[in-house]
Amino acid sequence: MECLYCKGQMHRGTAPFTIDRKGYHISWDAIPAWVCDQCGESLFETHEVELIQEALTVLDRETANLVTSSSP
Repeated sequence: MECLYCKGQMHRGTAPFTIDRKGYHISWDAIPAWVCDQCGESLFETHEVELIQEALTVLDRETANLVTSSSP
């Protein structure tokens, strides 16, 4: 696979994923991804993106419950 940014070769590996969202910070250290040998750019496949989105949906819901339950 060719990197979309620098045209280097990509290989299967892992890459970090970090997001600041709705009052919380999430960081995963090693999500399966395609990683460029030349520039280090990472590309997540559809399956990993869907899993990340599912996890964030649950965290959004649970964070909202936490905030609601702590209100006076």
